[in-house]
Amino acid sequence: MQERTLSILKPDVVERGIIGNVISYIEAAGLKVVAQRMCRLTVSQAEEFYDVHRDRPFFPELVKFMTSGPVVVQVLEGESAIAVYRDVMGATNPKEAAKGTIRADFAESIDANCVHGSDNADNAKREIMFFFGECEIFKR
Repeated sequence: MQERTLSILKPDVVERGIIGNVISYIEAAGLKVVAQRMCRLTVSQAEEFYDVHRDRPFFPELVKFMTSGPVVVQVLEGESAIAVYRDVMGATNPKEAAKGTIRADFAESIDANCVHGSDNADNAKREIMFFFGECEIFKR
């Protein structure tokens, strides 16, 4: 089934200049980038976006990291895009990520783990709407 998912290339990716490398993994997996832009999240935006984690002990550090520099937000589209992208990202902890995944190949730590991806269809819709209007998403 064709679906969309949100991707965030985190500040560590932008800082290290590996945006193109990460996008090549995404496209090699058959996903299409149908919307993309670079932005810098404010503290309030990061807190709102990651609100589901507000009560978790890592929340303050997550917000601090996600606001530490620019990010690249993307809408990806493809067959089973959510599952495909989660496979391409690899496990949250790069030490546990399968070789050939974004996190195994590029992430420096569990905190600076390169990418965010929606975990289900409802969250994908909510997350995409957080960053993009429908007129900013293009069919490819």
